[in-house]
Amino acid sequence: MFPFLLAVAALVLTAPASTAPVPTGAEAEAPETIGEAGPVRSAETERVADWIATTGDNAGLPYVIVDKTGGQLALFDARGEPLGDAPVLVGVAIGDDATPGIGTKNLAEIGPAEKTTPAGRFRARYGLAFGRQRVLWVDYATSVAIHPIPPKTSKRERRRTRLLSPTPDDNRITFGCINVAKVFYRKNLQPVFRKKGGYVYILPDTRSLESVFPRLRVHELAQGTAS
Repeated sequence: MFPFLLAVAALVLTAPASTAPVPTGAEAEAPETIGEAGPVRSAETERVADWIATTGDNAGLPYVIVDKTGGQLALFDARGEPLGDAPVLVGVAIGDDATPGIGTKNLAEIGPAEKTTPAGRFRARYGLAFGRQRVLWVDYATSVAIHPIPPKTSKRERRRTRLLSPTPDDNRITFGCINVAKVFYRKNLQPVFRKKGGYVYILPDTRSLESVFPRLRVHELAQGTAS
């Protein structure tokens, strides 16, 4: 249905269609310590987290907040309790919208400016992957998924190094998918998302939070906290 390829390495995913996206990856798995002691969250992440927890916008499902600018992910259970934070790798290009028709393009047809991780609120669900694997699809139409870093990819991309670096300046390397360390994916994220899925809130690069999450603005106006 959407034969878009989003990978540089050997993790080829399939979905209900005959061909499917390929997420991006890293040359080696990150250490077991990732996600154990989360980084300091941005003010934007805290605003969105407060809105979700206060209003129940997650509809009784677990959720994650992805801060592209900060290069990190915050995971919460269905009640809004924090379950851990982890660094992430996101799309190469700065931008908040997927290119129209991106889901129909082959890897070689995707230009550098099209490699964005779109911002927004997404209903994420697991789907079957090549080799009977399961992947958490954020938005199948644009071939965006959260998945572990594959063990093989181009060494020139230095994905492990990027993930472990102390700053988010080098965390943009994927075709749009969100990469996390395998240990965090399996230990923290997968157990709470695998049954019913959940929601993924991706913060914007260039747009305002209010334009991406209109209900956030309504909530803050009601609370008298809008800036």
